[in-house]
Amino acid sequence: MKLITNNLIKVVGWSLFLLAIGSFGLQMGYLFVHERFQIEYIDNRLFYMINIFCIICLALAILLLLRLNKRSKIIGTSVTGIIIIAHVVLLIDSNQEIKNITSISPNFKHVLSIKENTENGNAIYYRSYYGILARPKERLPHETVGEYKVEWLANDAAAVTYKAADNTIQQFVGTYGDRGTGRSYYYVGAEMHGQWDGENVEVISNTAGISVTENGDTELFDWDNIHQFGTLAIVLKKHNEAVWTISLNENFEVHPTASDSTVGNISLYKATMEENEPIILWDAGTGSLSQ
Repeated sequence: MKLITNNLIKVVGWSLFLLAIGSFGLQMGYLFVHERFQIEYIDNRLFYMINIFCIICLALAILLLLRLNKRSKIIGTSVTGIIIIAHVVLLIDSNQEIKNITSISPNFKHVLSIKENTENGNAIYYRSYYGILARPKERLPHETVGEYKVEWLANDAAAVTYKAADNTIQQFVGTYGDRGTGRSYYYVGAEMHGQWDGENVEVISNTAGISVTENGDTELFDWDNIHQFGTLAIVLKKHNEAVWTISLNENFEVHPTASDSTVGNISLYKATMEENEPIILWDAGTGSLSQ
């Protein structure tokens, strides 16, 4: 029985040691690609979290694999605790300088990542290409202040609502998919032409622009005030301020010819910092939600 216990301790100890070595190798690899290719962790806090994980695994491995006296164990535990506390402090301090806004999609396939420089309000949208690694894709067009609100309108479209330095409400949409073949660019407004109905809401897309009727009040947004993100979403603006976001739901089908009937739904999402839910709309020609 004692032999089995000793063998189990050794297996666990060596497993922890290998995890520590693997974590260390990951960090060394990250430092190399970061310096060479400007690649970053999708959330800067991951660097310190992985370091803490590596230190804990190494400390436990040493305790399990080596026969240490009481004094050595106390010293080792104290040193480990100090290093971990130092990393926690660095983690908190890092997030105060660069604020990380990270959100995982409902199907866990995509990660929205925005990093804001808290000193000047500049925010950069990062695109994940390598799992937990990412590269900067574009700068948000407005300097930001305050909090961000993230809402996944679909598994591949995330609307980010934030307050800009000029006291306006803005929306940015991170998109990670396509409703067509993926081989060509298309315009969301053109694909959703026609009338769309929802609960106390009506949306019409035509040559004049897109009109939104909510509780009987209609507002028209001409095409100059409609900004597209990827091939999944558009933001409707008035006086340089976001008012609505419209996204194509996952069941929406983009057809190669305009004569094909519309299949699928769209979502309408109001630009507000208050809690709200997207409204699902259906093509007025079908009269019901698509499955």
